[in-house]
Amino acid sequence: MDEETASKTQGRLIDTELEHLPAELRWREWMGRIEAVIFAASEPVARETLARIVGRNCNIDLIIDDIRAELRGRPYELVAVAGGWQHRTKKAFADVIRAATGQGGDIRPLSRQEMLVLMCIAYFQPVTRGELSTFLGKEVSRDLISVLRGEDFIASGPRSPKPGAPYTYVTTKFFLSAFGLATLRDLPDFEALEDAGLLSKERGLAEDMPIGRAGEIDGGGELE
Repeated sequence: MDEETASKTQGRLIDTELEHLPAELRWREWMGRIEAVIFAASEPVARETLARIVGRNCNIDLIIDDIRAELRGRPYELVAVAGGWQHRTKKAFADVIRAATGQGGDIRPLSRQEMLVLMCIAYFQPVTRGELSTFLGKEVSRDLISVLRGEDFIASGPRSPKPGAPYTYVTTKFFLSAFGLATLRDLPDFEALEDAGLLSKERGLAEDMPIGRAGEIDGGGELE
């Protein structure tokens, strides 16, 4: 039995519609199920997964809103990241967690060069290493790309149509999760990065690299 078939079979073993319950109790049960599944998961949980445990007419977005309202005074919250939802400790408690456990739950601090390369890939993906080097005005080494790939911030995209068919690079779901983004459409406006002096649209346009291409990738993050 494959994974998809097993999942469907498991879904039939529970009553998702709960028609025997009054509307209010039905809603509370759906809330409990959704929060339990998200709490138990180690990665963001997609809408398709949550839809397996609630009724066909259940509005998952409203359920999420109600759960968030109940968690408002708690030290953790429900956030939309990487195309799904995940429980995360609020940033205000990072220092407390670090003092108690030695772990802050943050990603490794990236160097300025690593961050610039990662931002360029996010905005212009799929993009080649040569395009990145031209855009940034200096060579982007294979070692730097290897580090970002090894930490799962980026992955290989489709081969470029340019001579030699060089590899391109795209961001991953881990990139979205690490930076608290639901999709690539949540990236800051490119103009804001220009104002901060981090990226230059002029160089990108000169090399015929369309600004905002990443925002057109449906679902954000990783290309198959």
